[in-house]
Amino acid sequence: MAIKPEVVQGVKDICDSYANEPSPLMMILSAVQKKYGYIPLEVQQIISEKTGIPVAEIYGVVTFYSFFSLKPKGKYVLGICLGTACYVKGSQQVVDKFSSLLGIQPGETTKDGLFTIEAIRCIGACALAPAMSVNGKVFPKVTPDQVGKIIDEYRALEAA
Repeated sequence: MAIKPEVVQGVKDICDSYANEPSPLMMILSAVQKKYGYIPLEVQQIISEKTGIPVAEIYGVVTFYSFFSLKPKGKYVLGICLGTACYVKGSQQVVDKFSSLLGIQPGETTKDGLFTIEAIRCIGACALAPAMSVNGKVFPKVTPDQVGKIIDEYRALEAA
């Protein structure tokens, strides 16, 4: 995959902005993720060339932390909590309903680029179990019956 010259330059600029940091990798990766939405291997190679950090080490960090992504995410990231409190109150059925209605599995994005399903270990809303978030907005006590309405709500935003 060929990366656009302006993206290459943008990644190099991000690397340069952290050149004086003793351990810049997490800051660079966070800035790249925030600006471009994901960190494909080609971008990791640019970071490696600029910083001297081996691609294998960069790849290891990107794949270890769930907030980094190798693939572009949808406009709306559906984070369904599968932590203990949410799981025992039925969050797996919520995940299954989203998967069924959207035709994708956790970690995948719909073909139209609108939705990504993520199975999250805990979102810190145990009292609201089962909980989920859409781009950070928390939905409490979600049931499978509400899933279609949530999808329709975000699709309506696109139609407006």
